[in-house]
Amino acid sequence: MKKSWTVLLIGVMMMTLLAGCGGKAEEGTGNTKPEGNEQGTASSKLAFSISFSTGGNTYIESSPDINKDKWVLKLEEMTNTDLDIRLMSHKEFDQKMSLMFAGNEIPDVVGNMRGGPTTGSMSGSVEAGVFMPLDDLLKEHAPNLMKMVTPAAWEEVSYDGKIYGIPAWLENPSRRATFIRTDLMEKAGIQEAPKTVEEYLDMLRAFKRLGVEHPFQYREGFKYADTFLGAYDVLPFQFMELNGEVVPKFFDVENMTKALETYKTMYDEGLIPKDFASLSQEDYGRNINSGKAGMWASNGEGLIGFRAKLKEVDPSMKVDIYPSPTGSDGKGGLGLYSSISTTYYINNKVGKEKAIEIIKFLDWMLTEEADMFFSFGIEGENYTMEDGKVNYTWPVKKEEVDEAGFRANQLWFVHELTYNKKQTALTEDGQDVITAFSDVLSNEGRGGITFTANLNSFSKFPDLASTGDTGPKFILDSMVKMIYGKQPISEWPKVLEEYRAKGGDEIIREATERWKNKENVVDRTR
Repeated sequence: MKKSWTVLLIGVMMMTLLAGCGGKAEEGTGNTKPEGNEQGTASSKLAFSISFSTGGNTYIESSPDINKDKWVLKLEEMTNTDLDIRLMSHKEFDQKMSLMFAGNEIPDVVGNMRGGPTTGSMSGSVEAGVFMPLDDLLKEHAPNLMKMVTPAAWEEVSYDGKIYGIPAWLENPSRRATFIRTDLMEKAGIQEAPKTVEEYLDMLRAFKRLGVEHPFQYREGFKYADTFLGAYDVLPFQFMELNGEVVPKFFDVENMTKALETYKTMYDEGLIPKDFASLSQEDYGRNINSGKAGMWASNGEGLIGFRAKLKEVDPSMKVDIYPSPTGSDGKGGLGLYSSISTTYYINNKVGKEKAIEIIKFLDWMLTEEADMFFSFGIEGENYTMEDGKVNYTWPVKKEEVDEAGFRANQLWFVHELTYNKKQTALTEDGQDVITAFSDVLSNEGRGGITFTANLNSFSKFPDLASTGDTGPKFILDSMVKMIYGKQPISEWPKVLEEYRAKGGDEIIREATERWKNKENVVDRTR
């Protein structure tokens, strides 16, 4: 039995009244709009409770009562539903989920921002039968979901061969892109975009000669600054098979050495900030948006925002997405994302007919009507139609952006979320984003062996534990020392010996065992 579920199971045994629904929702059938165009009466409404993360959105977190929010009310009107929303603080999501399970206050539908059914935030609930398998209901009542959700996403929301979750999913898990100032390339006389690491270094040197303050923008923890680690396929938060073991990718000594030498070269030549090891996320963004950087990494959909901000500084500044630098295997790119984001699970105590209506409600979110509503809002208020084209009033102020973000992100429970296709297609910059995803990002990215539930040994050795997109503290500290020249790069094997001695051996044994048993593990290797 999973340790994480032990506490929950005690609660379940003590509270045999596992009503599960726990809210104002009552058992019974609903009549959501997807079944027809007639508006139902109040008594025929589908009422159910649902929990999900605030996503850190200021609009939603400052709402005095999210159940009376205009967008929630409009959604209820459109779908003939009555939602009882229970928000989970983004910062305290895991703790709030644990409290919910321990207290047996489990709503009809639980949104897990960690995605899969066996992530730590689910506290072993799927394994313990708290949520219902959905295969048969989906096949019969969710034509849009069955058609549009990718096989990889269905695999990641399955447990023991059965689908338990309905996900917001990514068709393209390669989202992080390499951005380069095209105007600087033109000034430097670079006719063709660089490809290899060596060509990239030459370009950065040319930027330096032009007086660019930070040819490659960097930030602490190598977060969104691991472009060259990706070139050598040694992203420190990913695992791989090596000599019969499953080990972190930094155990590839040859390529790790090449990557460290590359970063040290950039440091020695002033191609990255001298204070890169402590440079905050805020400074990172500030330097990019003020025109001080020549190259950086970020989510591809950020292209529109970067262009807008740089033009405010100098209209001649131009930025584009280019293929990431490639290593000796001819491949490159940054870390691949999971195929799923927030996933929704239906309480096993929900009656079958009600579960069917909930699934229909989620399936409706993939219709054209839903896409228009979540993307643009209310016709006549947020947008108008002219000759079949959308005239959208783009949000400008922060509060307007947060409000539109709540509608298009948190409230749109189920949809493909690589980028908002309808909004993105409206502008020329947006068209470039679409092209970048289809022509550049879809052809790159590094994946690895990924554990959907953290290794237990991580909690025992926190300095050796990687997170979703950063390496272990002990490894990152060692990398920084070598880049600063305080420790020879040739001593990387000694770092690995120390990693093993400090507890890494136990981590590797558990990782290898989990991999062999296919226990809460996904292979995202490309």
